[in-house]
Amino acid sequence: MTDWASYRRRFSVLSDYCHLISNSLGATPDRAQELALQYVQDWGRRGVRAWEESWWDLSRVVGDKIGALMGADPDSVSMHLNVTGAEASVLSCFDLAGPRNKVVVVEMEFPSILYLYREWLQGRGRLEVIPCPDGITVPTERLLAAIDETTLLVPISHVLFRSSYIVDAETIIRRAHEVGALVVLDVFQSLGTIPVDVRKLDADFAVGGCLKWLCGGPGAGFLYVRPDLQPTLSPRLTGWLAHREPFAFDTGPLRRAEGSYSFMNGTPNIPALYICQAGLDIVTEVGIQAIRARSLELNARLLQAAAVRGWQTATPSEPRRRAGTVALDLPDAEKIAGLLNARNFLVDYRPGAGIRIAPHFYNTRDEIDRVVAEIERIQTEEIPHAGEALRGSRDRPS
Repeated sequence: MTDWASYRRRFSVLSDYCHLISNSLGATPDRAQELALQYVQDWGRRGVRAWEESWWDLSRVVGDKIGALMGADPDSVSMHLNVTGAEASVLSCFDLAGPRNKVVVVEMEFPSILYLYREWLQGRGRLEVIPCPDGITVPTERLLAAIDETTLLVPISHVLFRSSYIVDAETIIRRAHEVGALVVLDVFQSLGTIPVDVRKLDADFAVGGCLKWLCGGPGAGFLYVRPDLQPTLSPRLTGWLAHREPFAFDTGPLRRAEGSYSFMNGTPNIPALYICQAGLDIVTEVGIQAIRARSLELNARLLQAAAVRGWQTATPSEPRRRAGTVALDLPDAEKIAGLLNARNFLVDYRPGAGIRIAPHFYNTRDEIDRVVAEIERIQTEEIPHAGEALRGSRDRPS
């Protein structure tokens, strides 16, 4: 039986507030401070020697730790500042001049990705955006029908950020491969809270970051490239880290490195690569299967409390399709979320979703009960009309 309290003690910040926002920013592990100090000490004591002693290989070391969490081969994960940059690296591998120049996305993708593809494809390719009428799920059959012989890429979130819906990645990838298309699987909202296996899924690319469920802080995004694809791709978004002999400072054509570094570009974010390892190591120690079981338990408790109170949710009710977040679509949700944050219940609000509550392995049942009680108190005592709207919805026939 997992000793959840022992893991919670490694996050001393949790004594200061109720951290229920791991889908946006994971809690800070105590060891992150030690690693930040180690970075400063290595910089100070070793100076420029730190590059050859550890910094140069750090992207590969961290990439392999991330890869191990999602079943990836060694040296198949490169490190980037963020997911948008990682997807831009993928995009830069392809010529959009031919007939295969369509990208298929769903409208519930994270906006940054939609911005990137719209701008990149202007005048060069086609973007087909699949509507999601219910605001929660992906219309899988409609998406599959749009993936045809003219499709180049299908960027798709493994878990939708608004609703926590787990998409049918296996079916989407299989359809894409049937017609010669490739899939960029965004695991930002899945890795660290549900099992991910890129080899089993036969994913072509996977992007994500350590910011959220991996408790690693900002600046440590990543890109997985299927090993057999690596030698066939040459990203034009590149730089000196992708050179086979970077310290030769050759000004001629790029002689590309092999493995994950072939998808790197400029100097990496060394401080972030130190700090993110604290979260990666503890998530690895706890284990994704155990984290998933804990997530299902805590979210079931939250959903049951919501059902008793007649609260509407914007989250799948079926556990196998729901990841780590529960979205409460309440009247005055934005105001309630603001009041919760002011009182050290850290949650967030998203249009079309409501209040997003995302317990992780370090959260407790008591914290679920406390946030529910605080929401109810705000509704009835501080936003009376919200409570009235809620009571009215209970009286209406279903």
